[in-house]
Amino acid sequence: MIDETVRGNSSPPGVHDRTSAREAATVLVIEDDPVLRSVLDYNLVREGFRVLTAADGESGLRQARDAAATLDVIVLDIMLPGISGFQVLRLLRNEMDIPVLILSARGEEQDRIDGLELGADDYVAKPFVLRELMARIRAGVRRRAVPAARPPSVLFRGPMRIEIDRRRVEVHESEVVLRPKEYGLLVTLAFEPGKVFSRQNLLDAVWGEDVIVDERTVDVHVSWLRGKLASAGLDGSAIQTVYGVGYRFVGSEDQTPQRPESVGSNEHG
Repeated sequence: MIDETVRGNSSPPGVHDRTSAREAATVLVIEDDPVLRSVLDYNLVREGFRVLTAADGESGLRQARDAAATLDVIVLDIMLPGISGFQVLRLLRNEMDIPVLILSARGEEQDRIDGLELGADDYVAKPFVLRELMARIRAGVRRRAVPAARPPSVLFRGPMRIEIDRRRVEVHESEVVLRPKEYGLLVTLAFEPGKVFSRQNLLDAVWGEDVIVDERTVDVHVSWLRGKLASAGLDGSAIQTVYGVGYRFVGSEDQTPQRPESVGSNEHG
């Protein structure tokens, strides 16, 4: 049934369209197992998605770059022929901020941490429940479709300067290079100094309310963020742990410009 569905589709190879490209969200599946790739393709099309498929890292990267303007979610296997999924993820994160869901038979905790550290938005271990995977993909599409509220263009926190539009962070006038989730955590905490954010608050703000991620993920990313800020010369106590609750940012906001009136929302990410 799956093979007949694919053969009967008039779309170009690797692209199967159930609704118009303008109406359907686009998912790129990079998976070397032909059976699993076909199953995901078939079920995503049934759900109304426009689907791109690739059997290796090189062709997956090429398709991601070609379709970057319309792509909503990437489902990425780790154990790929040629370049690995981790290498693909590293290259993608240097070029675009499209949600990436890792799908891998490697379910060890270190692999999950490595994937999150490289900028993955979610991680699903094989074998998996198809309905759960579809739910996570739909959640990624929703996050991609809803634009974040615009914060002020620049935040000043003591010796730290955050340029929101450029996603650039400086401490003592030296740039601090942060991964997407580290940056999201910093902006969320620094925008409201003194406010205590629970781990779930931070997960909702940075990862998205529909993502199923362990709260320990926040602790790991905060640890990485603290280390980078401390190395740049920011006081290590700037991000404080509120035991049993979560975290808060402690720092001066005297120089912070006022939030523009047009923003009208306290959501950040």
